[in-house]
Amino acid sequence: MGRSTRYREKIRPLAFARDKKAGAPCWICGQKIDYLAQLSTTPDSWEGDHVNAVANGGEELDLKNVRACHKRCNRVRGAGDNNNVIGQQSRI
Repeated sequence: MGRSTRYREKIRPLAFARDKKAGAPCWICGQKIDYLAQLSTTPDSWEGDHVNAVANGGEELDLKNVRACHKRCNRVRGAGDNNNVIGQQSRI
């Protein structure tokens, strides 16, 4: 199931702008994000990660539920348990 239009058009751009301005690192691995790459196009590019996964009942349209992460780290984490990934190096 894909993300809603409202998420793609409203929440995602707001989250990206907020994180780029702050220079936010990936909340999963703690490493720098390539904010010059187009969204979700390279392993190190920005991708919004729903901390409380939408698949597990997290709010898709709550900006506070979206954190900066690498595309690669988000894919590794999936809809998994936050405690199993946070702070671990997910990049090779």
